[in-house]
Amino acid sequence: MLAQLAKRYDSEELLRIEDLARMEEVPVNYLGQILNEMRNGDLVTARRGKQGGYALARPPEDISVYDIMKLIDGGILDLPEDLGGGQSGRRVREVWRSLEAEFEAGVKSVTLDKLTTKAAEAMYYI
Repeated sequence: MLAQLAKRYDSEELLRIEDLARMEEVPVNYLGQILNEMRNGDLVTARRGKQGGYALARPPEDISVYDIMKLIDGGILDLPEDLGGGQSGRRVREVWRSLEAEFEAGVKSVTLDKLTTKAAEAMYYI
């Protein structure tokens, strides 16, 4: 859904929830919940009325997968609380934190503009 909004960022075109739901094959009610959360998290803006719809709140290159995951899930790879004690538990915590840091760096590097393929313009050959 955010990729659809990213495709239209430069045009300032607003997308209606029904159109987004159809494009992404998501039930309108469910998409409404997601859009509400995205709006509350300052990832999208909404305008009501006949000419209303949704748009990205920031440029696509300024919204990372990390931003989206953090908003939706909170912690990226939350460490299980009950790892037990002893040497094994400590080592698992160290490894897990290392994996979390690597994963976090990876998702921070992927932004919406990298996930979006804009429609190719028609080319004419003479």
